[in-house]
Amino acid sequence: MSSDNTQLVDRDLAVLWHPCSQMKDYESLPMIPIRRGQGPWLEDFDGKRYLDAISSWWVNLFGHANPVINRAIRDQLESLEHVILAGFTHEPVVRLSEELVALSPPGLTRCFYADNGSSAVEVAIKMSFHFWRNQGHSRKTRFVTLGNSYHGETLGALAVGDVELYKEIYRPLLMDTLMVPSPDCFHREQGESWEAYSRRQFAHMEQCLQQHGDEICAVIVEPLVQCAGNMRMYHPIYLSLLREACNRHGVHLIADEIAVGFGRTGTLFACEQAGITPDFMCLSKGLTGGYLPLSVVLTTDPIYAAFYDDYDTLKAFLHSHSYTGNPLGCTAALATLEIFRSRDVLGRNAELARHMAASVADLQDHPHVGEIRQHGMILAIEMVRDRAGREPFPWQQRRGLEVYRHGLDQGVLLRPLGNVVYFMPPYVIEETEIDLMARVAAEGIDLATGLKTAV
Repeated sequence: MSSDNTQLVDRDLAVLWHPCSQMKDYESLPMIPIRRGQGPWLEDFDGKRYLDAISSWWVNLFGHANPVINRAIRDQLESLEHVILAGFTHEPVVRLSEELVALSPPGLTRCFYADNGSSAVEVAIKMSFHFWRNQGHSRKTRFVTLGNSYHGETLGALAVGDVELYKEIYRPLLMDTLMVPSPDCFHREQGESWEAYSRRQFAHMEQCLQQHGDEICAVIVEPLVQCAGNMRMYHPIYLSLLREACNRHGVHLIADEIAVGFGRTGTLFACEQAGITPDFMCLSKGLTGGYLPLSVVLTTDPIYAAFYDDYDTLKAFLHSHSYTGNPLGCTAALATLEIFRSRDVLGRNAELARHMAASVADLQDHPHVGEIRQHGMILAIEMVRDRAGREPFPWQQRRGLEVYRHGLDQGVLLRPLGNVVYFMPPYVIEETEIDLMARVAAEGIDLATGLKTAV
């Protein structure tokens, strides 16, 4: 590592506390100082490049330093960087809201902005609870979540998630929720289809809604892919059944599309594959193309109307963030949507997704690969100790860390979730870069599972 790289690492470790990290790991785990990004590539101070196979935590859609988004932000910076959104408005936030309403599933007509994905989930939870209170349904105070789900790190978002690694230590601080088993198709029986298993698993949700519907505000789900829950996936039929059941039992449906929205699963929004409209749809991450923190909750006119009244009725939704509807973030989002509008992004993504599937086809028979699964531009490879019984490797062995290390050595940023190696690259990736990503992942899996040893 060059002196420039080393100096920045030393300065970093003297003052920073990094997210989702055991800081002691950095005594042996390489910290990578990045000088610049271009397209799907990142570059350190030595000039070594890393293929960003995970879109820098799932946010980057059209590559680093995208000229379209860069130009839009520069232009906006010359006129307005920020203004309070309470009592004031501005062109970027109005235009972005108009475009999101036009693109979203029919019936989502109102946009409420926040700063990040967790904050959007908090908004949706509070809005659902408050709606029922404004309507006189004071018994509705609970939320239903799926097993293995993840919705963020703030306390409300943690409460409606179910990934123990993030949640368990904070459990005494969290509201009580109802959890039903996930439709995660990794657990289907031999020969059982994704659709059949997802239908079978819905019986748990139906029973929960039937028993507790009068006390439930909303069900919250990540449509099609439980991303932080090891990229586990399910069939769209589950969403169709859920929408119908929520209608029948008088319960809201919150779709957390923070990670899966904006083309990740093959359609602009994952809910489209089930032909449903949720009562609340949370968006962030790719919303600004990976440039700036911004999130939005889209909801319906009937929900908006329940808060619209004279001030002294105290029905107003008074939730706020200082940077709500930030003009620079809205401008980045508008530029991102312009790229979708001017290019056949989803068509090209379908080609890239097929190439990703073909690039790892040889791993289907790997003795330590339990499953390869995919929804659009999200592909996951699950490492297992025993293929026949799908027995996992003990988490303490940190097999995914070996894949991560090998990836960095070979110039590919892979950041497995436990024993799951996944690809979620920017949409500007080329087929040759996908081949590199797949080759390095396969080598890393061989090393991590003991089929090969490092040279």
